[in-house]
Amino acid sequence: MALSRTWLPRARWAAGVGENTRLLPQASKLVELPYSSSSSDDDDDGLLARDMDFPTAEQDPRAWSPVPHKPGTFSQCVRYLAFFWNLLFLLLGLLALAVGVWGLLAKGSLQGERLAPLGSDPMLLFVLVGLGTSTVSLAGCLGTLCSSPCLLHFFVGAVLAFTGLEVLGGLLLLAVRHQLRDALQDALLLCLLRYHDEPDLRFLVDEVQRSLQCCGLGSYRDWEVNPYFNCSAPGVQACSVPASCCLDPWQNGTLVNTQCGFGALHLGDVAASTVVHLGGCVAQLSAWLHGQAGGIAAGAAILVLVEATGVLMALKVLGDIVPIRAQD
Repeated sequence: MALSRTWLPRARWAAGVGENTRLLPQASKLVELPYSSSSSDDDDDGLLARDMDFPTAEQDPRAWSPVPHKPGTFSQCVRYLAFFWNLLFLLLGLLALAVGVWGLLAKGSLQGERLAPLGSDPMLLFVLVGLGTSTVSLAGCLGTLCSSPCLLHFFVGAVLAFTGLEVLGGLLLLAVRHQLRDALQDALLLCLLRYHDEPDLRFLVDEVQRSLQCCGLGSYRDWEVNPYFNCSAPGVQACSVPASCCLDPWQNGTLVNTQCGFGALHLGDVAASTVVHLGGCVAQLSAWLHGQAGGIAAGAAILVLVEATGVLMALKVLGDIVPIRAQD
């Protein structure tokens, strides 16, 4: 029995050795996996994090995002000022547009038979200026209110383009200022020809002749080119000049005597000088423009300053918007 007991463990040990020997070639083919050990503190921290269920970057990206940039008080004031600044010019542009459209509709310039002289209608200038101003100002208002970089870039580009055109036009006028006399004379000649056709031109010519105390282009006889004032024209206005050419066009100091210039072209220069102004408006208007050169330059500088202020405020708002969009 003792022998069997001694032999049994040895036999079992031999069998085990044999089995291990047979498994060695197979075990040698296995790939050893990486093995990492962690300390007890790391295990405790991991268990605590899982128990408390902290949000991770994958679960909630906002948990790891930086604090958004908040504009300061000065930036907020500039933003509100830019909005109301553009709102003011938007209202002015809409007012000019409404006046121009009302003038065209009142005179019937938008009808089919009146489309040809539409290009010479002064009300068309109000329409174009009002349309351009209201469009650009609307882009500035919406860009400031909605924090839209696209609209603000459009606003800045449009204002810079308008400013460039204004500066270029001013430099061009200075370069050709000696030729402006001929251009002014052609423009006034067109006004004389269309005096009865365009109420706006008639009002403009009457205001110029009444304020500058002049008549015609070079002299009062220039009104013979008008088909209604020509001496060969039928009617009571033949050989006449407008009432704005008269020395005293008022009747009883309140009403205009529309017949004060009737027959003035029939008279000689001496007799006509007691009724109407003999001198033309070209020389008077040129002298007036030379005298108002300082005021015109100041007005142009103020206009450029206003446009530059709008651009600077838009750039400030745009500079505050870009960091916020980058963080989002």
